[in-house]
Amino acid sequence: MKLFITRIVLNLEHFRQWLIAQGMFGFLSFLKLFPADGSIRFIDWLMRKIGPRFARHKLMLVNLRNAFPEKTDKEIEDIAVASWGHMGRLAAEYVFLDRLFDFDPAQTEPGRVEVSGIPIFMDLLENRRPFIVFTGHTGNFELLPVAGAAFGLFVTVLFRPPNNPYVAKKVFDFRSARMGKLVPSHAGSSFALARQLEAGQGVGVLVDQKFGKGLRTKFFGRPVKTNPLLGKLVRQFNCDVYPARCIRLPGNRYRLEIEPKLEMPRLENGNLDLTATAQLLNDKVESWVREYPEQWLWYHDRWKIKKQVLK
Repeated sequence: MKLFITRIVLNLEHFRQWLIAQGMFGFLSFLKLFPADGSIRFIDWLMRKIGPRFARHKLMLVNLRNAFPEKTDKEIEDIAVASWGHMGRLAAEYVFLDRLFDFDPAQTEPGRVEVSGIPIFMDLLENRRPFIVFTGHTGNFELLPVAGAAFGLFVTVLFRPPNNPYVAKKVFDFRSARMGKLVPSHAGSSFALARQLEAGQGVGVLVDQKFGKGLRTKFFGRPVKTNPLLGKLVRQFNCDVYPARCIRLPGNRYRLEIEPKLEMPRLENGNLDLTATAQLLNDKVESWVREYPEQWLWYHDRWKIKKQVLK
């Protein structure tokens, strides 16, 4: 009897997840019937209206107050509302990703996408070697591997699949067709990335995610755990590390930036300092977020305070 009830509960949960996925992708498919600019602006407006009604809005406000104690309540609220709009844009941009990336180095008129750091990109393309590119959840971070793949610089991307398995499969298929090889974040993902570096290929990672067993570091002056994976890979392969980000510009335009390689911190014996490396990554992402705070996903529980805030 217990087994029968358990199966019913599991089936109901699977149906709930399937229903959510169908509703989400049905809405996004509907958006595709309209011009990209109008659809992206509409979902930005919609999420600014409904986002603050979600429980996560409270977490966002607490995160923002902790990160920016010098800002007024109105400034904090404005950033949180704008962040909901950018989350909506990220979803809508998935639908139009093929149309959004229009960068052509030979074009004389500016397009929707501009790129900063082209000499670095060309060096990686022409002088093949193992390297790591890292970014954070700011702007449309999905455009970075799309840009690389468009010009033949394929980067194996580590990503965390959505919890909903139906959404996860759809997203994985979509990303795979446009970004090259993907490695879901799980226990064996580090070995998959190591194999790519060993073969002289590039690897891409998001470094601003919560990681329960990570190194003790700080982000916006507050304690966080940071994944040591990037540092461990650098220690093993002695490869270059490049920061990269996407910035949303007015008029539904984007700037992709790849910055010069970082000088990695070393211990007195010459070995890589893993904790200092993790802190270096946090400091870089923090500098980006301070510049465009509304473009970071503040609903993430980066500081592991959700249980206290939403109880």
